[in-house]
Formats: sequence, C-alpha cells, structure tokens
Amino acid sequence: MPTYAYRCRVCADSFELARPMSESSAPARCPSGHDDTTKLLTTVALTGSAPSPAPAPSGGGCCGGACGCG
Repeated sequence: MPTYAYRCRVCADSFELARPMSESSAPARCPSGHDDTTKLLTTVALTGSAPSPAPAPSGGGCCGGACGCG
C-alpha cells in the first residue's frame, strides 16, 4: 500500500499515511486532529545500476583508419 505525505496548515506538522491509491485524494486529518491539510508532492528514489552503453566502434571499415584512406 502506498504511503502519502501530508502537511497540516494549522500546526505545520508533516505526517504520512498508508492508504490505497483509490483514497489518495481523500481528505486527511493530521495526528493533532486538524482537518486543514495538504498532500505533499514526493519523489521516488530508484536504486540499482543502469546498463552500460555499447562500446564505440574502434577502427575497421572505410575511413576508420584501417584501409589507409583516412
């Protein structure tokens, strides 16, 4: 279940709620009981390694230096 971040406009506290995506835009009450909250825009951090790019061609073929024309 996704976690959404919110900030209370009354007490300025930030908090998170785990709720289904179908309820992502539903109003959220802060832990202090205030109803005036706003959902914060959050980013997702992805980790891992990206595939290595293909190596550049090295010589060979015409005008690559191997045929003597370049």
